[in-house]
Amino acid sequence: MATQLRTHRAAETAGTEHGTVVTLGGWVARTRDMGGVVFFDLRDASGKVQVVADPDSVPGLEELRMEYCVRVVGELRPRPEGTQNHDLETGLVEVHATELEVLSTSETLPFMIDDRFDVDELTRLQYRYLDFRRDGMASNLRARSHATAAIRAALVAQEFLEVETPTLIASTPEGARDMLVPSRLRQGSFYALPQSPQIFKQLLMVGGIDRYFQFARCYRDEDFRSDRQLEFTQLDLEGAFWGEEDVRATVEVAIVAATQAVRDVTPATPFPVFTWQEVMDRYGIDKPDIRFGMELKNLSTVFDGTAFRGFGAALEGGGVVYGINGGALGLSRKGFDELTETAKSHGAAGLVWAVVEDDGSLRSPVAKFLSDEEQAALKSGLDASVGDTLLVVAGPWRTTVEVLGHLRAQLGTPADPDELAYLWVVDFPVFEETADGGLAPAHHPFTQPHSLEDMKERPAVALSHAYDLVLNGTELGSGSVRIHDSETQSEVFDVLGIAPEEAERRFGWFLQALRFGTPPHAGFAFGMDRLVAILVGATSIRDVIPFPKTQRGVDPLTGSPNPVEPDQLDELGLDLSAATKAALSADDA
Repeated sequence: MATQLRTHRAAETAGTEHGTVVTLGGWVARTRDMGGVVFFDLRDASGKVQVVADPDSVPGLEELRMEYCVRVVGELRPRPEGTQNHDLETGLVEVHATELEVLSTSETLPFMIDDRFDVDELTRLQYRYLDFRRDGMASNLRARSHATAAIRAALVAQEFLEVETPTLIASTPEGARDMLVPSRLRQGSFYALPQSPQIFKQLLMVGGIDRYFQFARCYRDEDFRSDRQLEFTQLDLEGAFWGEEDVRATVEVAIVAATQAVRDVTPATPFPVFTWQEVMDRYGIDKPDIRFGMELKNLSTVFDGTAFRGFGAALEGGGVVYGINGGALGLSRKGFDELTETAKSHGAAGLVWAVVEDDGSLRSPVAKFLSDEEQAALKSGLDASVGDTLLVVAGPWRTTVEVLGHLRAQLGTPADPDELAYLWVVDFPVFEETADGGLAPAHHPFTQPHSLEDMKERPAVALSHAYDLVLNGTELGSGSVRIHDSETQSEVFDVLGIAPEEAERRFGWFLQALRFGTPPHAGFAFGMDRLVAILVGATSIRDVIPFPKTQRGVDPLTGSPNPVEPDQLDELGLDLSAATKAALSADDA
């Protein structure tokens, strides 16, 4: 008869009747020899429970080491008074072992399986399977699973159909570099890994699917940040006969379900809605953190006709003057110099600072250039009190507000760091200007403009039916009402400088689909990694991804990316450049 490996999980012992004989399986977290009695914590995926054993009656205790995988049989008893641990779910019980079997030994650990010990991230990623045994990572993965399950249940309840779209597709412009996959059977041709399922989910709407979702794996060959990875997971959804309000309402249901599952709190709905113009004017960024004030104020009328050339020249050139009240910063001159350099690094010509003194006067390098009326209006415009630091920037509108937005994000601190401030940003521009003066889609080229005439005649200022969901200063995701007729889609391609021949070559199959009675439709996608990271309080999305890459795109566990054998390249009809071969040879040397 086969040996039973487990009857209970560790956490289940808390609700099991005393005197029950249980069989547990897990890892030895910690041992304590109390002179004739050995105690050790047994850890499994559910938690920990204390095991008590007598070395004279339980063979094998003397060889027990940390992270040995063991099977324990014993009787469940209450812990003696005074030894209970009320911080532990199972802290009122213990297992008195009658049998111990070492299922697998462990080598010396590269780090302690205990969140109280700091471990550098590279080592954690190299031994990610051990990192999963630590409480923090295990909790994060559970939270991610719970959020995913809650969202799926919420959408299925609304009659959404979960559909998988392909991951080997044609390369399309989505704003970032495609991850390319060479074809062996059609040498010289390449698949792309999807940056999003955008076109395919629109085709599902053409096909009458009506309501679609999937947890889609997406890929973008872009530089790394704490909130970005080469591959990531997004909740992707689309609905036919939908407008913006329908999308927002549905996404809020999914977000509330995820927040309840992870945080056990229910965010108030509907979430606040701001236009893109409004958030740029008030916060200097299109993904504002509204948990604190420090809003931007337009001071252009205050300095209309000013003698101070730093402001006057900007206004005469069609620019603006904006400021923020940073509060009582208490900065030294060096601190102000550093803020000035930060402002310049983001495009400002300079930064004017002023501190309100006890007598109400302004201490500032430019105070002597400002009239008494201007100083009074500046304090009034920024609602300044004694001790407050006022920061003012002048220049073109976009640069000015974005510079102050960076300073606001750097200096602002929410009163409650655990608060969740969801909000929507709507009415984004259709296009944004590129470095060479051209136009690129602000979201993607399949977004419905407010006005086709505005888009064609005034593309630089035309607005779109695009919207973002923001949480605590992080963009969770984006969506839009889609273009559902081929003529409008062709007009967008034309404004972007995509010739009809090129559009037909790259998107002809999609344009053809739009000619077969396509319903109006809209959708959205948000990053599961970003959402869960904020909900669990992680500082990086790498802490909620099972096997992430480093900031250099490397997987320390498997060593990828790595060179492949020459015959593999031959099969694909590929060859490396001489420079690449030389670099690889140098790395091997």
